[in-house]
Amino acid sequence: MSTDPGIGPRYQDSTKYHRHQMPSSPGWAQVPPYKKYENPLRYVELPQPQQDDPGLWQTIAGRRSHRRFADDPISLPQLAQLVWAVTGVTLQESEHAFRAAASAGALYPNETYLLVSNVTDCPAGIYHYEVLEGRLAMLAEGDFSLDIAQACFDQRFCAAAGVVFAWGAVVARCAEKYADRAYRYIYLDAGHLGAHLQLAAAALGLGSVNVGAFFDDEVNHLLGLDGTAETVVYLAAAGTLKDTG
Repeated sequence: MSTDPGIGPRYQDSTKYHRHQMPSSPGWAQVPPYKKYENPLRYVELPQPQQDDPGLWQTIAGRRSHRRFADDPISLPQLAQLVWAVTGVTLQESEHAFRAAASAGALYPNETYLLVSNVTDCPAGIYHYEVLEGRLAMLAEGDFSLDIAQACFDQRFCAAAGVVFAWGAVVARCAEKYADRAYRYIYLDAGHLGAHLQLAAAALGLGSVNVGAFFDDEVNHLLGLDGTAETVVYLAAAGTLKDTG
């Protein structure tokens, strides 16, 4: 009978902080705080987000995971609101832009990708969100809804959603400060992003569900990520709610 505790417990134990044995920085080269693609297929400029209070407590009470989406499209302003609530700039101080969701050391290692299939005024395709510009850069054109559904254990709601968010972690951006413990913060940060997405969807009257079951290599391939320097860690599907009445 094997006594190996498994990679999870071993990783958790090996990245513990001890009061008198703090690890030193691994000395990574400075990693750019933002990712930007050169010569994307096109840009989609997003409307300015609304910042009026939608009623926080009602929004929290109304948050649910929804897996049934209608055929009606998400509007471009709704998409802009979702993206801003997840990782939009909320405060600019000197050269540093603070964003909507919390991040360890304000390093924001998780890049936001969108697989758009049913959004008004936004052609179907795979996009990367440019944080400072507040716009989407198209990386691939076409409907990838069936591809992402198959890569997510054939969960059909991914194909029915208006958009699927995917977060890819640029590991070195966090590891240059936190070494191996960076992976803990990357996962925690991804959780913050997923929570913000669900609350924003609830505030807009949309449905959403977070996705942790996916074939890593297949999703990385769809997004053009190498799976090492940058690797997908979390997804979420959002769309208009299907009438269950």
